[in-house]
Amino acid sequence: MSKHTLRIVYMGTPDFAVLPLKKLVEAGFEVVGVVTNPDKPAGRGQQLQESAVKKYAVAAGLPVLQPEKFRDELFLEELRAWKADLQLVVAFKMLPEVVWSMPPLGTVNLHASLLPDYRGAAPINWAVISGEKASGVTTFLLRHEIDTGNLIFQQRVEIPEDMTAGELHDRLMEAGADLLVKTVEAMEAGAYPLTEQTPLLHGREPVHAPKIFKEDMRIKWERSVEEVYNHIRGLSPFPAAWTELKHRTTGETISLKIFRTNKERMMHGQIPGDLQTDGKERLAGYTPDGVIHIQELQLAGKKRMTTGEFLRGFPANEYVFV
Repeated sequence: MSKHTLRIVYMGTPDFAVLPLKKLVEAGFEVVGVVTNPDKPAGRGQQLQESAVKKYAVAAGLPVLQPEKFRDELFLEELRAWKADLQLVVAFKMLPEVVWSMPPLGTVNLHASLLPDYRGAAPINWAVISGEKASGVTTFLLRHEIDTGNLIFQQRVEIPEDMTAGELHDRLMEAGADLLVKTVEAMEAGAYPLTEQTPLLHGREPVHAPKIFKEDMRIKWERSVEEVYNHIRGLSPFPAAWTELKHRTTGETISLKIFRTNKERMMHGQIPGDLQTDGKERLAGYTPDGVIHIQELQLAGKKRMTTGEFLRGFPANEYVFV
């Protein structure tokens, strides 16, 4: 028999939310049900795709609910029937109070930042884009305003200068899974801290991490080499920074995603966006104070490739970045 007594409902959707659920199950906690997004059509054939969390839950034999609307009475009845003591939310949608206030112990969210900074939908991307040297994970109790509830635990994770958002995602996923298990153990024991977020700001406004739109992803070559470098790695591999190649003669433009680069600070007389290439292995774009050396990229409609592969079939010296 499990030594754990809490009845837990787990809510999440993407890959980031799978490992925390897996570690809870492996630790012997009683996960009485899982709530995840409805199956959605995806790919060329528009086949229905299950969420990463649903795939794991089904394989683990856990009951699953996939509500279209959280206020739907049938869903609320089914959720109440699980008689949860505690709900856990990882990388999921905003919940109405009728859902998050349901269990006696409330609902705990695992967030991929050191709150109160980087509240919002894209904390991992924005931390890297902003050039942060560290991020982390936080568990906190949900309340009305998004990502503002009392903190329970935090774990700091360093961000090396060359780390991409995808690599930070994986580090935070590991740290977050362990932190969530630690949080549930503490709540089960009835001994856990609850810290107000506001005093941690020391009078300043928190850094925000809003949803990322297409124009946020566009590379602005007039920015500093540091900013452009951080922007590219902060969106790699997803949703990916992009720019356009403009033909010097015809004016034709081609969209290009950039995934991995090196930066070089240097004085030069080039216009930001000017392109430098040897036509074989080297492709770089100028910023006002340096050069971005491109290592991995993807032309619209093509596969991701190295710069060398790209240059073998593309006359890059006829273009500039815009």
